[in-house]
Amino acid sequence: MILITMEQLLAKPVCMMTGEELSLLLQNAGKGTAMMSAEETSKSKRYVHGIAGIAEIFGCSIPTANRIKTSGMIDDAITQVGRKIIVDQELALHLAKEAKKNGVDITKTENFCDNHKK
Repeated sequence: MILITMEQLLAKPVCMMTGEELSLLLQNAGKGTAMMSAEETSKSKRYVHGIAGIAEIFGCSIPTANRIKTSGMIDDAITQVGRKIIVDQELALHLAKEAKKNGVDITKTENFCDNHKK
């Protein structure tokens, strides 16, 4: 009986594999791929686009998302070039959480007006 590693099996052409080798490859390759994609997903940042993306992050309406953006509370999470807006979701949520700890509700109109009077 010859032992073969997954690396050797992956390098072997499919037309040269026995049925048992192919079955083993299919059973184990799916598990490795799923684990890899889960790791890649956790490492990669998630970005949303536009005011609609901000509304999606915070679960609010478009006008409220516009107030959140113009309030300046999540400016560090926003990259804007012309009309194109890209928001780092994780950072936006973190900044909103920090603002909430400081007693500021970024969705309230009063806070929006107060920030622009200063």
